[in-house]
Amino acid sequence: QLQSGWADGPAYIAQCPIQSGQTYAYNFTIVGQRGTLWWHAHISWLRSTLYGPIIILPKRGVPYPFPQPYKEVPLIFGEWWNADTEAVISQALQTGGGPNVSDAYTINGLPGLLYNCSAKDTFKLSVKPGKTYLLRLINAALNDELFFSIANHTLTTVDVDALYVKPFETDTIIITPGQTTNVLLKTKPYHPDATFLMMARPYVTGNGTFDNSTVAGILEYHHPKPSTSIKKLPLLKPTLPALRDSSFVTNFTNKLKSLANAQYPANVPKKVDKHFFFTVGLGTNPCPKNHTCQGPTNTTMFAASINNVSFVMPTKALLQAHFLRNSNGVLTSELPSSPLMAFNYTGTPPNNTNVIDGTKVVVLQYNTS
Repeated sequence: QLQSGWADGPAYIAQCPIQSGQTYAYNFTIVGQRGTLWWHAHISWLRSTLYGPIIILPKRGVPYPFPQPYKEVPLIFGEWWNADTEAVISQALQTGGGPNVSDAYTINGLPGLLYNCSAKDTFKLSVKPGKTYLLRLINAALNDELFFSIANHTLTTVDVDALYVKPFETDTIIITPGQTTNVLLKTKPYHPDATFLMMARPYVTGNGTFDNSTVAGILEYHHPKPSTSIKKLPLLKPTLPALRDSSFVTNFTNKLKSLANAQYPANVPKKVDKHFFFTVGLGTNPCPKNHTCQGPTNTTMFAASINNVSFVMPTKALLQAHFLRNSNGVLTSELPSSPLMAFNYTGTPPNNTNVIDGTKVVVLQYNTS
């Protein structure tokens, strides 16, 4: 949130988590934003438990920069876990292996008809012919980027993360964890005598564990003849990109451009004070003595890193320590602004996967660009 960053971000970075039985008033100001955001539990993997949309409408009397939709519908992609997600991540951190995966993806809390025993738990979107619907898509899945498509329908992307973009048509969108995307769905001008699956499944780039299942909802048209049974209509499925279709993702993201017009300018700094080049990677740490781990080998543990530094969780909020001038022993301002050693950033990863552990940060002066 703009101008209230101390109340947003990972636990122990901007603030300490709210303790059990305690309350916290989260006051924030909406500045120059409109579109879809969302709220969620914000510590560890508890963010898989409680979440919902924040819908920011334009000011009264200000139209959308795209056709006025007939109706607006939030679609939240989530996950169903039979296990306690805190136990799942705790086990992964202890063993150094990839975490266990969810048991199903969901659309608005429902896993849909492609999973065993959940056909009755399917989200259905009922639409009218010849109408334009604004779908507010939110990816609340913990770690997985998702492809989403509706059979035999075209989507027009108009907004990403509460910012308007130049509209473009696509059969499929890609949406990353925590991201929101608004798309226009223009229904067919006539009743198509069919129902259509809305499907989402992951896009995968690494070799770690992931849930490779597919969630489905149903798009159904109001039939002009009420006696017609929807169950008797053919059910059409979309064709989603392959799990590792990076070329589709590249082409899609290359189309994302701000409106950059007089009403919605792209106000970016013209002078840059500090340059950063961050490489985000998955490396390894040695397994603790007398332990057997489940990383790439039984003697190593997976460790995520930025510029080869793997973050060590502090016990005191970093902003609090910095504000009280008591950061000694809590953090250091030594996070490299670029990789320590150059390598082929888009090719085969280097053989040396060891990381440096530490609570290292970048400190910037106020109003630095």
